[in-house]
Amino acid sequence: MTHVLALDQGTTSSRALLFDLQGRIQAQAQQPFEQHFPQPGWVEHDPEAIWATQLDTARQALAGRRPADVAAIGLTNQRETVVLWERATGKALTRAVVWQDRRTAAACQALREAGHLEMVRQRTGLTLDPYFSATKIAWWLQQHPDWRARAERGELAAGTIDSWLLWRLTEGRVHATDVTNASRTLLMNLRSGAWDEELLRLFNIPRALLPEIRPSAADYGHTSLLGGSIAIGGVAGDQQAALFGQGCTQPGQAKNTYGTGCFLLMHTGAEALQSQHGLLTTRAAQIGSQAQFALEGSVFMGGAVVQWLRDGLQMFASSAEVETLARSVPDSGGVIVVPAFTGLGAPYWNAEARGAILGLTRGSGQAQIARAALESIAFQSADVLEAMVKDASAAGIALSELRVDGGASANDLLMQWQADLLGVPVWRPALVESTAYGAAALAAAQAGVLLAPASIAGRRFEPQMAREQAAKRMAAWHAAVNRVL
Repeated sequence: MTHVLALDQGTTSSRALLFDLQGRIQAQAQQPFEQHFPQPGWVEHDPEAIWATQLDTARQALAGRRPADVAAIGLTNQRETVVLWERATGKALTRAVVWQDRRTAAACQALREAGHLEMVRQRTGLTLDPYFSATKIAWWLQQHPDWRARAERGELAAGTIDSWLLWRLTEGRVHATDVTNASRTLLMNLRSGAWDEELLRLFNIPRALLPEIRPSAADYGHTSLLGGSIAIGGVAGDQQAALFGQGCTQPGQAKNTYGTGCFLLMHTGAEALQSQHGLLTTRAAQIGSQAQFALEGSVFMGGAVVQWLRDGLQMFASSAEVETLARSVPDSGGVIVVPAFTGLGAPYWNAEARGAILGLTRGSGQAQIARAALESIAFQSADVLEAMVKDASAAGIALSELRVDGGASANDLLMQWQADLLGVPVWRPALVESTAYGAAALAAAQAGVLLAPASIAGRRFEPQMAREQAAKRMAAWHAAVNRVL
């Protein structure tokens, strides 16, 4: 067996990447799918479109190759997005509710006011926010009492995108998820790794709906839909897959993925640290029986800010053009963009905050706004890392560098700005497909196949800005955030 296939199901597209055992990409395919915005604050996906595009890209990546040459399939996915389907037919009952969706903000606030926040934090490591899966499932069952009755009879299944794809890949034989995805639902006990009965009662969700929880490297069955039988051996939520793919498997190692959102994780080993600074505690990818943990902070609007410049403001035709436009001016001219289009994530956790452009003058133009928008990605990430370093240092864990991946990490201007704000080096490996590589590495581990580590080649961005100047820029950013809060 000479290859490992990674399926990377993301927020805006489905991808498949075929790795050889030296960790090199031999083939890849990608297909976008439609985003649905039925009401302000609502974001939905068609589960059938997700399945169709993922299956098609897998077939494209394997074109001309024998399934017998593929040791295993690793699956990684957008987290928190949830699907509800019929077990008998395998068909989704409604569109998937996406992680960005805010329709359950009022329900989360009601649970906070009822005094449930601390119990939820202690059991899950998370906070009560529409971001997570439980209130999405609860919303469906409240809207459709007949669905609740069917769920209690065991006729329906629910799960995050990994569970949906596993069900379809195995033709209904496997309803499972891994610990990383399960830890993002508000329903799994972080420390036991099992569905928590008290949380199920709090959200009024039948246990019969939910998948079996397994380690990230485990037997997830086989698929026969790619020309032959291939084992599925690895599953992890996209950010934990990226953490694993970046080689961050020891306490203090951290990475930031610059995708639609930005997701910064720091591995904390076998210890679950309770954040005192608005971060989440989550499961890291698990091989074997020993639980692994991480601190996480999420920025809702990362690369999506550039998409907004492109599509909403029509500043350029391609997202790659943003760096050229931003470099055409020496700085943002005092303009600050706070991209709270869907609220603010860590460390603020304010679902009602909305975006703003501050500091505009008659001299402000597209270039200044584009540069400020890019800078906003780094500002938000710096907020998260500052909180993370405080939590980790209390446990004797230190940070020496930040490893980066994701589409926007290719932007040199953004990476240098990030290093300047943080005051630590930013390391971008030559292989920035850390998420897909992590999924492939987990599957390879389960299959007993040695997959070479991702290339150590890359570029290191050293801080160039004086710390006093960086502090002033961060203070201006915090003042702008306080305005939108």
